[in-house]
Amino acid sequence: MATTPVSPSTNDDAPETPAVGKGRATPTRAEQEAARRRPLVANTKEAKAAARAELNERRARAQAGMAAGEEKFLPARDKGPQRRWVRDYVDAGWHPAEFVMAIMVLVILASLVPASPVISLYAYAVMMAYLVIAIGGMILLGFRVKRKVAAKFGAERMEKGLGWYAGMRALQMRFMRLPKPQVKRGQYPD
Repeated sequence: MATTPVSPSTNDDAPETPAVGKGRATPTRAEQEAARRRPLVANTKEAKAAARAELNERRARAQAGMAAGEEKFLPARDKGPQRRWVRDYVDAGWHPAEFVMAIMVLVILASLVPASPVISLYAYAVMMAYLVIAIGGMILLGFRVKRKVAAKFGAERMEKGLGWYAGMRALQMRFMRLPKPQVKRGQYPD
């Protein structure tokens, strides 16, 4: 039996000439610009509400992180191991300066007593004496903190302003301090 060579199959459906172009008209410049045009900021109510909710969530997280003393959420004035140590040292003790606001409120209330200007005078004198005691306590605290930080971290590596930082933290009432106190009273850092 003789076999004949098989000829390659031909596709009769294929066009004889190849297709030219991309099969559609090129859009005009005005059509292209109109297709790209969109608002820079989405102004739908849903988009605004979602953005506001996301922003509030980030703020709440940052506030909670700062209150907890997380390093990445702290402002620059509170960052670093020396500042953390000073915060813990101040928060562990009792300081006369933290009661200055309460004394001032009492003096204001005493000065409102209309019948006796003598009470106002004595209240004012007590407040001034207490301010002197509080400022003296802040100054002594600053010296003590600087001496202890120099002993712990080294005098050459001690940051500037630690005494002032300790005094200003001691001036705030304990429940109003930020970052929140991380130690109980009497738990001095080593």
